[in-house]
Amino acid sequence: MRPRHPIPTPIPTRWLMTDERLGEGLWQALERLPRGGGVVFRHYRTAARERRALFERVVRVARRRHLTVVAADSRGLRGADGTHHRVGFGMVTWPVHDAREAVRARRAGADVLFVSPLFATRSHPGARAKGPVRARLAAGRGPGVLIALGGMDERRFRRVRPLGFAGYAAIDAWAAGPVSGQKRKAVPT
Repeated sequence: MRPRHPIPTPIPTRWLMTDERLGEGLWQALERLPRGGGVVFRHYRTAARERRALFERVVRVARRRHLTVVAADSRGLRGADGTHHRVGFGMVTWPVHDAREAVRARRAGADVLFVSPLFATRSHPGARAKGPVRARLAAGRGPGVLIALGGMDERRFRRVRPLGFAGYAAIDAWAAGPVSGQKRKAVPT
């Protein structure tokens, strides 16, 4: 077993996957994400200096809202609760698109496996969706919390939960729709 800092418990069941496509809608998405949710900070194409500043701002919002933040390519980023797609500190999350990636994730000791794509998604136009059953079969059996990804929202999660998914991750589900008790404003995509 690899040494690392303790992971946040409980593990979030609702996640936001960030990327440049969100633009200023990122802040609305962070507010819509339920308290205790998780954020996978990606923003791979953002220049290093701007990425650090954006990450620090995301972490400030996350702390206020009691959100867990894991960082993909976390070099130079301080304040994350863990890492995404690499062995690191704290919570380790991993993308899983097929059985081989599921094995790699488990060998790396991943705490959370993001299984995708279950359904068609705007973030990967033209990618073939697996469907819930094939995605679940690709994830296999073993340790790690399974999180459904790809075209997910609450309605679809209720459909796939019986297959063993503990939660879901999304971009559009959090970027659209009203924050509790508020009217929706247009969110550019």
